[in-house]
Amino acid sequence: MTADRIPPRPPARRRRRRLRLALVGGLALSLSASACLPSGSRVESGGSGDAAGGSPLPVAATPVPTPSGPTPRPSFVPPTPTPQPTFLVYTVAAGDNLNTIAHKFGTTARSIAFWNRATYPSLDPEAPGYRPGLVQVGWTLSLIPNAVFDEQTLPEPSDLIGPSPTTSPSDDEAISSGDPSGAIDPNTP
Repeated sequence: MTADRIPPRPPARRRRRRLRLALVGGLALSLSASACLPSGSRVESGGSGDAAGGSPLPVAATPVPTPSGPTPRPSFVPPTPTPQPTFLVYTVAAGDNLNTIAHKFGTTARSIAFWNRATYPSLDPEAPGYRPGLVQVGWTLSLIPNAVFDEQTLPEPSDLIGPSPTTSPSDDEAISSGDPSGAIDPNTP
């Protein structure tokens, strides 16, 4: 009877331990194999899903470290407009003329004349009364340092004519009331 003797069975505790180690080892092996695959091709075979003919389930991708902070979003930023030149105001002192002022600020006397022709009609180079030598002490001249006026960009005279005047309702009333001169009587309501 001793030869027929069956070896003693390991205690139940030992069997459970071996089973756990086998399961953890198998899981670790499948995870390490899955980690080597590209993220799009990883699938997990569901235990009963494959046996029953189900489709493979996607495995959650391993988190990829991302930079901290807000996620950049594309946005449209309109271009910054080019600033217009800034005029400098110069007060004419004793002994100044357009040439000396122009030399001080790196421009030309004709440019200063063009920039100031609306304020001082004697400085209009296109007018018959153009007198560049007539600059009086105390005049305030607008000029742009280190810039020259481009005479080629002048508007045409037809562009300078404003919109045609419109008649006011009081003018229409005066004409319709029978006053042929179109004069408005300030005493009428």
